Amino acid sequence: MLWWQTLALLFGILTLLLVLGLPAGFAFLAINLVGAVVFLGGEAGLMQVVRSGVASVTNFSLTPIPFFVLMGEVLFHTGVAMKAIDAFDNVIWRVPGRLSVIAVVAGTVFSAISGSTIATTALLGSLLLPEMLRRHYHPSMAMGPIMAIGGVDMLIPPSALTVLLGSLAGISISGLLIAGVVPGALLATVFVAYILLRTWRDPTLAPRFEHAPVTGWARWRPLVIYVAPLLLIFVVVIAAMSAGWATPTESAAIGALATLVVATAYRALTLKALMQALLGTAAITGIILFIIISATTFSQILSFSGATDGLVSLVQGVDLSPRVVLIGMLAILLLLGCFLDQVSMMLVTLPFYMPLVQHFGFDPLWFGVMFLICMQLGLLTPPFGMLLFTMRGVAPKHITTPQIFRAVAPYVLFGLLMLVLVMLMPGLATWLPGTLLRN
Repeated sequence: MLWWQTLALLFGILTLLLVLGLPAGFAFLAINLVGAVVFLGGEAGLMQVVRSGVASVTNFSLTPIPFFVLMGEVLFHTGVAMKAIDAFDNVIWRVPGRLSVIAVVAGTVFSAISGSTIATTALLGSLLLPEMLRRHYHPSMAMGPIMAIGGVDMLIPPSALTVLLGSLAGISISGLLIAGVVPGALLATVFVAYILLRTWRDPTLAPRFEHAPVTGWARWRPLVIYVAPLLLIFVVVIAAMSAGWATPTESAAIGALATLVVATAYRALTLKALMQALLGTAAITGIILFIIISATTFSQILSFSGATDGLVSLVQGVDLSPRVVLIGMLAILLLLGCFLDQVSMMLVTLPFYMPLVQHFGFDPLWFGVMFLICMQLGLLTPPFGMLLFTMRGVAPKHITTPQIFRAVAPYVLFGLLMLVLVMLMPGLATWLPGTLLRN
């Protein structure tokens, strides 16, 4: 079977299974079973699938994932996140679109200690959205910032998907985690600037709600007590990796332990909250590891059948500049993001993309950050963006789906602009890891 026939067969089956509504993990597992029989030698191929699956999930580089997920689960189930929102509510005053700004600032802080984009969006949506709508915020001004900052969670460490991308693509996990900090922080800053400008020009989008502000030490005390320790956890995790004191796995373990200690110090870590956090961590991690099993075998089948070499050779044989090839790769990711979840995007593209990255000499960290930005945009683009569905789940029934799509549109544009900036200025992605990881 020719390589293009192999691709047509495998991706045809994949498309059919996804259209029928089969979860991505099971769809790839089904393809792997077919591929093992057809391309890997029947029973021997099936045994190879088992061996590859076991080897993939016992990879030490994946162990930061459950720790990063646990940090976010503890934060949300213990109620520490809600106290942090209250702290920002005390501090941020007399600015246009105050609650929208609070959503972005609080979401950025949560991104620094949570590995789940969906959890951040769900928490902010359930807590802040009803209050913003009650104060007659325009739906776009109420929902847009919450969804947008949820996507930024993928760029700012800790991020389980960043660890997964680094592992599957063979990119330095510690470097990739650190590389997303600057683009993520810049995006959050742009979001705040946009909210301030938009509501300053049209105050009806976010009517002011005046009540007696908290003054003196009482205004800043919650920030010091409930926010500073969370930021300290982020600093410790990044510092441990960048200084070489700990591997990404050890840094993640330190962060998880610190989160548990902080929650205990607040007397918020009850047995019920701990069990909910552990169960949530186990569920999310189990799903990710199951998909990793499928990813490893899928890559092997593509390689063994000659499909990977055939497609890569075709691209290399066409007289295109590296910049044109890169733009094409990113455009495909943006298109896939409209229809596939982020893990499926990695499974489909990485077997072909990483050989091209090596061939054209692209910096892996630079390319990894652009890959993350494309996946972040995939969370926000209709019709199947996960954060759009998350917002649909927490928004009142009178909010329509088109309203949700319109609310997130400006922030998708900002994400595209950031993608272009990182492409034109690689230092935005490579400067910080290059500075912190010199040793």
